[in-house]
Amino acid sequence: MLRPQGLPASLFSMSLRLKLLLFLLPLYAVLLTLAAQVRTTNALLFIACEVVLLGSLVLAWQLYRGFVRPVQLIEAGTAALQAQDFSLKFTPVGQPELDQLIGVYNHMLDALRQERVSQHEQSVLLQRLVQASPAGILILDFDQHITSANAAAARALGQPAGLLVGQGVGALPPPWGPVLAALPAGPPQTVRLPGGQTYRAAAAHFLDRGFQRRFVVLEELTHEIRAQEKQAYEQLIRLMSHEVNNSIGAVSSLLDSFRHYAPQLAPADQADYRQGLAVSIARNTQLAEFIGSYARLVRLPPPTPHPTDVHALLHDLAQLLKPQRLAHGIAWHWQLAHEGPLLVQADSQQLTQALLNIAKNAIEAIGPAGGNVWVRTTALPPSLAFENDGPPITPEISQRLFTPFFSTKPSGQGIGLVLVRDILLAHGCTFKLETEGSGRTV
Repeated sequence: MLRPQGLPASLFSMSLRLKLLLFLLPLYAVLLTLAAQVRTTNALLFIACEVVLLGSLVLAWQLYRGFVRPVQLIEAGTAALQAQDFSLKFTPVGQPELDQLIGVYNHMLDALRQERVSQHEQSVLLQRLVQASPAGILILDFDQHITSANAAAARALGQPAGLLVGQGVGALPPPWGPVLAALPAGPPQTVRLPGGQTYRAAAAHFLDRGFQRRFVVLEELTHEIRAQEKQAYEQLIRLMSHEVNNSIGAVSSLLDSFRHYAPQLAPADQADYRQGLAVSIARNTQLAEFIGSYARLVRLPPPTPHPTDVHALLHDLAQLLKPQRLAHGIAWHWQLAHEGPLLVQADSQQLTQALLNIAKNAIEAIGPAGGNVWVRTTALPPSLAFENDGPPITPEISQRLFTPFFSTKPSGQGIGLVLVRDILLAHGCTFKLETEGSGRTV
């Protein structure tokens, strides 16, 4: 007999018991009535009928209990399954058919409990692995909104994990949003951030209730790439420096010796001779400085921090670059945290070299039409920003910033930003170079 869908199990079992009682009570009422009819006519037959009825009542009671007990067990088992309580088990009652049912039920509960414990343990293990993973992991829902983000993903995206949950992946700040929204499942893509960090982003799918959901893995490659870059350009620069310096030293010595032969020439030729020597010596010196700039990048020593006044360094830089910015029609604007000193622990020589490169880049990025440079500092936390209103940085150029030997200047060597990067990283600074929504490059 099937229970109609939606009917409670207790009501179903009560109806079965009631039907059984309604079947037995009228039957025994009729039998008792018939037995009463022969009470006066045949006493022996009446006694025999009473004995048979009493025995049948005992048997009916046992049958009733045997019928009700499985129903009660089914009710208790159903309630336990509904409550997901897989610890409830039944003991055999001595009835072969019922004991077989109890054995199957207990075995099923053991399997369900073991499966549940195993799934819970695997789920906890997976969650802990995801949270402890050095790679960033974003889990998306069917509408491409973030449902989970581990600590590494929060660091990569620059937002707390709690704020990331619920955001559409395409609404993340660039370059993350455009890249991750269009990221196909398959080969990973490389993403460079304005701060020089490099990530490898890969997307894949998993099944949830029979439908595909995406997750994204972000693997930071910054340290590996920088180590490989540094090893490559160190070898190249050492080779160049060795070969060029050997030639420059010999040529400079010869050119210096040639000066003593000027008086031996005709008076009309002496001026051209001396000018040619001066140009050659100057070009030789420039070549030596050119190679020296690369060599300094390779031989950058560890910083020796000491109390350094950032505001004093900035004022010195402004005075040093004043002729250059006035020649280009560039206005210099101060937005300092306060008038007094801004002290930080830094190597003043290295920090000055880094700030000089940053300030020159800000001036040169504006172009011949003139513009503005803003210098902004804050005290808590200590920060420094150079801002200009020159042409914005394109996405293509942004992906190649802080790359050795890459430069947008016709005569650029491509080592200025790399030197800045290495100095700031050695000081434990965080930094970025990007064009903000206002159109200014910072």
